[in-house]
Amino acid sequence: MKYAVHLLIKPNKIEKRLYQSSLAKAALERSSLIVLPTGLGKTIVALLVGIERLEQCGGRVLVLSPTKPLVEQHAAFFRSSLNMNPDEILVFTGELSPSKRGELWSTGKIIVSTPQVIENDLVAGRLRLDDVAHITFDEAHRAVGDYSYVYIAETYMHQAKSPLILGITASPGASTNRIQEVCQNLHIEGVEIKTEFDPDVVPYTYEKEIEWRYVNVPDEIRKVRELIGGVLTDRINELKRVGVLGPKRKDISRRELLWLQNNLQRRLKRNPNPQSFRVISLLAEVFKIKHAMDMIETQGVSALQKYFDRLRNEAESEGGSKAARRLVGEDNIKEAMRLVEGREESHPKLEMVSQIVGEQLCKNPDSRIIVFTNFRDTAELVTRSLGRLSGVKPVRFVGQASRFKDNGLSQRAQVEILQKFKSGEYNVLVGTSVAEEGLDIPSTDLVLFYEPVPSEIRSIQRKGRTGRGRVGKVVVLVTRGTKDESYRWISMKREKSMYKKMKKMKESWTETGKGLKKECEKEQKQLVDF
Repeated sequence: MKYAVHLLIKPNKIEKRLYQSSLAKAALERSSLIVLPTGLGKTIVALLVGIERLEQCGGRVLVLSPTKPLVEQHAAFFRSSLNMNPDEILVFTGELSPSKRGELWSTGKIIVSTPQVIENDLVAGRLRLDDVAHITFDEAHRAVGDYSYVYIAETYMHQAKSPLILGITASPGASTNRIQEVCQNLHIEGVEIKTEFDPDVVPYTYEKEIEWRYVNVPDEIRKVRELIGGVLTDRINELKRVGVLGPKRKDISRRELLWLQNNLQRRLKRNPNPQSFRVISLLAEVFKIKHAMDMIETQGVSALQKYFDRLRNEAESEGGSKAARRLVGEDNIKEAMRLVEGREESHPKLEMVSQIVGEQLCKNPDSRIIVFTNFRDTAELVTRSLGRLSGVKPVRFVGQASRFKDNGLSQRAQVEILQKFKSGEYNVLVGTSVAEEGLDIPSTDLVLFYEPVPSEIRSIQRKGRTGRGRVGKVVVLVTRGTKDESYRWISMKREKSMYKKMKKMKESWTETGKGLKKECEKEQKQLVDF
């Protein structure tokens, strides 16, 4: 194995890979968005660019990442890899007081931070970015809307003497508008994309088998589905009567619901009226009914029971919504609640998870497995079910937020769980979306989707958790005749579309010569041969 050679890199520490060197070289020439599959060293590219800018320009570099565990993970990697005083590699999070951050800023060469902290300090005038030679925006696809990345990038371009930006992500999104928004917000001048099939990447990837397994909606829950479906039809008809939907419409998508809600809320600010309030409440009911339908079809009885518990709690609480109160008083919903009360779980997905996990651990007892599910309630159910199997040591891995009868995990607890997963104290991680993005989770032998996800970003991140250090397998469970089936095709279509649009964008920018080389005040050096 050959290793990267640089004055600031410890000997025999970072493997020398041609694709990482070429990406770093491109990112030194102009502000770039780099798209690279999970597990192929996006952080190494950021490190290579950052240390070269320190050599060229002096000052300091800033590395931004969305969460505290990710920030600490990156900082630990930099400290272990670089010939630098560890005190010059700083971690900025909300746990460090603003005054302390102000004191430390000038002493750091590499500052790894959550973006909200830097945004707050910029707004308050506690720091400036004049001498920041480079900023890396990790998980760059977040740079949309009013996310902190947008403000920081804009401020950096105004304040820095010689700004250079690197955005890194495994998946910027399938929508051309979204990709363009990310590029515009980060002042990107060039796009670089690598896939697992590029010749210079292939030697570092492993085979990844993807399997789709189908299950049927159990007969015993069809009655519950019919009851909930009856309420949904009633509310759809009401939306037709008030003129929100056309007379021939049979359903409405979540995207349309959100669009309608946002439009009506904007109108209400200009012209409050009872009719608009009623329609907004009606749309909220449709959201809740659709969620209940998803629970019973794709998650099972236990998940629906817990959702009904929260719905009742919302309806009975002092600040509860009118939508929740109306639904809880609906005869069909009352009957559905009665039918699922105290019922044992019967969704075939749960049995299939146990079967698949059991087979994998029987074949290889040292395996590491991740089960992804969209909902916390399902994560708890799956963890409990797997815990009954011999040789299976599962752990639930969710976000920080707490809600009714469901406490979240602190970032410290998340880090501890991941450490125990690496060491083998746990061999199955049952996680929600918090396990998808960036965290230093070891390569797994099996990634299991409890349901498909329509987001190409999330799908790519999930699948990237296997096939990293060895051959991996992805299994996706699909319930026939439900949104699972449509989500499967949506995700696949969007993933293909994303790569196609990114490559087209790269070719277009290359042809037009867009992007100017960023020069330091000092004479520009050649990129060291990594």
